[in-house]
Amino acid sequence: MDVIWTIISSFLEQLQKPTLSFLIAGMVLAALGSKFEIPAPVYQFIVILLLLKVGLGAGIAIREAEPMTLIVPALGAVVVGVLIVWLGGLTLARLRGVSQVDGLATAGLFGAVSASTLAAGMVMLDDSGQEYEAYIGALYPFMDIAALVTAILLARLAAARNSGLAVQGGGALALHAGQGGVAVEQGSLVRHILVDTCRSPAISAMLAGLAIGFLARPDVVYHSFYEPLFRGLLSILMMIMGMEAWSRLSALRKVAHVYVFYGLTAPLIHGFIGFGVGMAAHHLTGFSAGGVVLLAVMASSSSDISGPPTLRAALPEANSSAYVGTSTALGTPTAILLIPLWIALAELVISG
Repeated sequence: MDVIWTIISSFLEQLQKPTLSFLIAGMVLAALGSKFEIPAPVYQFIVILLLLKVGLGAGIAIREAEPMTLIVPALGAVVVGVLIVWLGGLTLARLRGVSQVDGLATAGLFGAVSASTLAAGMVMLDDSGQEYEAYIGALYPFMDIAALVTAILLARLAAARNSGLAVQGGGALALHAGQGGVAVEQGSLVRHILVDTCRSPAISAMLAGLAIGFLARPDVVYHSFYEPLFRGLLSILMMIMGMEAWSRLSALRKVAHVYVFYGLTAPLIHGFIGFGVGMAAHHLTGFSAGGVVLLAVMASSSSDISGPPTLRAALPEANSSAYVGTSTALGTPTAILLIPLWIALAELVISG
């Protein structure tokens, strides 16, 4: 009983922190029909600054990090991304009322990472005084790309099996039906997806920050410009996301109700997967309690920046109302509200 009360009290305490308060405020404003609006260019500017900040901080930290301390969590991030999509393919994509391509696209979005949710987790850990590896932002692309590549590959393979016809997709995928089944030229498809994903604004900004932080010496501009702006910009982003989440709820009425169940439960299940992999890294390399929390945060999140345009380009036949609506309206706010749970659990299992 004491354990449950500890988790509940920690959760309620975190709800009062600015990060979650602004998210809830945005949802309330949208529910009340407020005309409050942040211009799209301002939103994009805020996102790019946040991603550059996370990338720069990770790149600066990687310069001084031991290779093994980074390799194990990075491999864990890849495993988590692939596992989440695989589970989605076994569950959501096989349910009545859900097409296989829509289910896999949704699983891919939930396997990818939300930069804003990761940033929110960092701020909440800072507010709690819990330390974490500064290079944690470098794990973002590993999980993000692994999930998107897996989802698109599985969706393309499923479409090929269902059609039983030869398909040539934009020069990226060649399928040949024969007695031995379907032979797939996967190498070119994987390269095509990797290139498209890395060119997306989110991953591009993150990788640019990583490269600059690692190869150059941007410490002065990082501490004088990016660090002071981080919390204020994140609070605005949380309010925007709250309003967007509420407005997207109407899109879910157009798809199967099972998406609602998935959007509410998947972040919790995925977060526990990330937490478990983080605990394994903790025992193997001394990965910090804060690092375990952020790996769980990344696993529970769903991509809100890099994922949607990548999936729209690679799987144009997928219903964006299904995967974007489920992610934005339910997945993202649920993942952010779950951050206090991972903090409390880490304090109980590791720090306690």
